[in-house]
Amino acid sequence: MAGISTARKLGIFGRVAARQAGQNRWLRAGWSALQITFRHFGRALHLLWLEITGVFFLFFALAGGVACWREYHAWQAAKTGPGRMALAACFALVFLWFGVSSFWRARRKA
Repeated sequence: MAGISTARKLGIFGRVAARQAGQNRWLRAGWSALQITFRHFGRALHLLWLEITGVFFLFFALAGGVACWREYHAWQAAKTGPGRMALAACFALVFLWFGVSSFWRARRKA
């Protein structure tokens, strides 16, 4: 084995160890339990991620709605044109859609 690299030796050792572990019922059961546990935690974390991002998107939509309201009053007072109000309204609507769709995706996956 003098001519074999360390990486190859580790690969051979890993294959032999995996083969031996595959023959042990306790190790197979433990591995199966870990896979199921990680799958369920991953699913719960994904749902939590969708809901948290949905809250942030709805917060941004609220901020855009407040900005739209402010620009609407400035437009009515003839201080600015309607462009800034339209931009704020589009921003609010886009983030409202992002927030609502994030919650829909979370509910659909639940």
